[in-house]
Amino acid sequence: MVRGLGELESTIMDHMWAVKRPASVRDVLEHLQQERTLAYTTVMTVMDKLHTKGLLKRQPVGRAYIYEAVSSKEAYTADVMRASLASSGNRAATLVHFLERLTPEEASALEAALQVYPPRGRSS
Repeated sequence: MVRGLGELESTIMDHMWAVKRPASVRDVLEHLQQERTLAYTTVMTVMDKLHTKGLLKRQPVGRAYIYEAVSSKEAYTADVMRASLASSGNRAATLVHFLERLTPEEASALEAALQVYPPRGRSS
């Protein structure tokens, strides 16, 4: 099951997805401190929790860890969407409500995605 992210977790993951490379706690802290004051231990604890949740992998380097996102932001978002759909009770009704609320731009993106990856059992 995909767990939701807290505000600082989301901020850290957005940074990790944006840089697309391994980063230390210090690297992330320096980036975050451009907009707010945080303690090193706070960032370290949150990154450890993100590792425990399976969103970051880490490798020891000296006495610290270097962290890297396990998957892309798009893949994570897809997992969240699937978990929400699975827990909805009535998947068909949930999908209908979802489709009713799509903006024209979102509907176009969905149509484009279905052209790239058609549903099983459907011919192009």
